[in-house]
Amino acid sequence: MGFLDRIRAGLAKTARVLNTDVRDLFKREGRHVDEAFLEELRAALVKTDMGPAAAEAIVADVDQRLRTRVVDPEIVLDSIRTQLLARLRPAEAAIAAAATGPTVILVTGVNGSGKTTSIAKLARNFTRQGRKVVLGAGDTFRAAAVEQLTMWAGRVGAEIVRGETGCDPASVAHRAVARALEGGFDVCIVDTAGRLQTQSNLMQELGKIRRVIAKQIPEAPHETLLVLDATAGQNALSQAKGFKEAAGCTGIVLAKLDGSARGGVIVPVAEQFGLPVKFVGVGESADDLEPFVPEQFLQALLEGALAPA
Repeated sequence: MGFLDRIRAGLAKTARVLNTDVRDLFKREGRHVDEAFLEELRAALVKTDMGPAAAEAIVADVDQRLRTRVVDPEIVLDSIRTQLLARLRPAEAAIAAAATGPTVILVTGVNGSGKTTSIAKLARNFTRQGRKVVLGAGDTFRAAAVEQLTMWAGRVGAEIVRGETGCDPASVAHRAVARALEGGFDVCIVDTAGRLQTQSNLMQELGKIRRVIAKQIPEAPHETLLVLDATAGQNALSQAKGFKEAAGCTGIVLAKLDGSARGGVIVPVAEQFGLPVKFVGVGESADDLEPFVPEQFLQALLEGALAPA
């Protein structure tokens, strides 16, 4: 599938919820914009987890433009598109690259967020561009995680540095960066153990990993990416807050977008925490990670909102 097709497929569940509810708003011909209509619109928007701020802004805009008039579906959709784009456009940003030498990317997230798979997809994204990639298997406390990442490295054409089960994750990060430097790699991606944002000892461990990396490349890591599970909905907000404060995260990978009807959570995450969304995961294959482009995200989310059910 092409770029937009994959985004469209990934957002299918979220779009289906929104589009079904939006269609229902227009089923009665000659319906006027009143409090009942506005409340139904608000409920349809909130259901996608786009957050109360965005939903209220859309409702207020529709109210101002259409109050007491007959519902105009195009104006409603234009309001949704305009308000969301204003909130999402600042969240668009490419991966920061090193001026010289390897770009080092540290990846964090809670257990089960899709972190390991997202790393593999990210590596695949770079190898498709002809870049030489090395992975650091820093989730040393789960042998299964190391094996999974090793398997993925073979599939996507990346080298991997791993340590003994239970060894210091910082030592693996050190060896991965050293390998990137001596081997002339373009990108070094370092995995970390899944952790909750409330586990202060594990958050301090991330600080140690960052310091070890910086001793070899002073400006590294160039990115610290937080992988969020789109199916977590509003729970993703507390994760983003905790990780940004404790781990110095610089961007987000929104994983499992294809398995969620809550894809709208990307709006409050980007808006409240000022973290750019670097990539969205839209499927299970190695190629199903796409750079976040707000216009295409909204096109996939809103197209067909007025199509026949």
